[in-house]
Amino acid sequence: MKNEDKFFNNSIYDEQAAAFNEKQLTDPMQYQEGMEIIDSDIFDKVQTARAAYDYTKYTEADVRAALAHSERTPDDFAALLSPAALPLLEEIARAAQIERQRYFGNNVTFFTPLYIANYCENYCIYCGFNSHNKIQRACLSSEQIAAEMQAIAATGQQEILILTGESRKMSDVHYIGEACKQARQYFKVVGVEIYPLNSDEYTYLHECGVDYVTVFQETYNKDKYAQLHLAGHKRVFPYRFYAQERALRGKMRGVGFAALLGLDDFRRDALATGLHAYLLQKKYPHAEIAFSCPRLRPIINNDKIKPMDVHERQLLQVVCAYRLFMPFASITVSSRECARVRDNLMLIAANKISAGVNTGIGAHSKKQELGDEQFEIDDSRSLQEIYDALLKIGLQPVMSEYVYV
Repeated sequence: MKNEDKFFNNSIYDEQAAAFNEKQLTDPMQYQEGMEIIDSDIFDKVQTARAAYDYTKYTEADVRAALAHSERTPDDFAALLSPAALPLLEEIARAAQIERQRYFGNNVTFFTPLYIANYCENYCIYCGFNSHNKIQRACLSSEQIAAEMQAIAATGQQEILILTGESRKMSDVHYIGEACKQARQYFKVVGVEIYPLNSDEYTYLHECGVDYVTVFQETYNKDKYAQLHLAGHKRVFPYRFYAQERALRGKMRGVGFAALLGLDDFRRDALATGLHAYLLQKKYPHAEIAFSCPRLRPIINNDKIKPMDVHERQLLQVVCAYRLFMPFASITVSSRECARVRDNLMLIAANKISAGVNTGIGAHSKKQELGDEQFEIDDSRSLQEIYDALLKIGLQPVMSEYVYV
């Protein structure tokens, strides 16, 4: 293990990796049976750019030049993510706020995530749903899903994000599709954050009422990805990478991108995330693009996990860089962050926030989790509390931006 992998020195990585028989490891670049392979060169372009990214070469002059441009290039984006940009963070934040105002005004869109199952077949050592982690598992019935949705809708929410663990056996595509059909009875906008699918399966979910798909690549470092994902479908790096493109081919309106900041070098991962979205939109101009900006959080059975070298200033830098590079993209800040950080980021550069969040299974209606949570949240405020807080700082909460005719 290299010295720079300091995050894992205080984690469960050593004992889990040591206990796992290396002969069980499959090639992370090799597609497994049933996985759709599409003809696209975006993967190679993103990987090449990430590998070549030397953020130490950028200077204050490069950052100022990026700020001066009305449209930022990929190289401008790289400069805005570099260490040279940190001393200019206030100027960058002001520029990002101008772009935010231009495209979104004072609006902040609300949504709530709903976890309907936490069974998982993957062996991802940093995740609370890890198949080797001893947690309470649950998969909600149709009646329980309806109860959860009714409880969420009663708070005034009009957008929901449906999540599962990555288990095709315990939460198959049909099960997810039926949940999405139910969601259409209560919400105007429905998203999913589930295991990657083939294009025809995304088409099926679109027909069930899904508007957008979010997939976290976790890290764009191929070697670190293989080190972190020891088994399961998620181990296949390129299949996960191409999930958003398959979703767009499957008629989805929007796609979301994210790296889990803190798993690896966050600057390179943020660069790769932005370029992934940028190149995909050039190929599919109609696509609605969204970014999430999660930092690593503690999980069950491992309270030592902390984000690696991603402090609040660095998080602000990443969010502002996304806003300046793709000013029309939606940017969400996770409930992993505290209320103060989330509210300030909404005021500066982000435009979408989750409210009334619980990452466990079945807690919205029963007030008691049937299954354990994926990670710890920091902002546990209700929708009304966040609504009132944003009004106080001059922002306008919006439950839905879509009108269906």
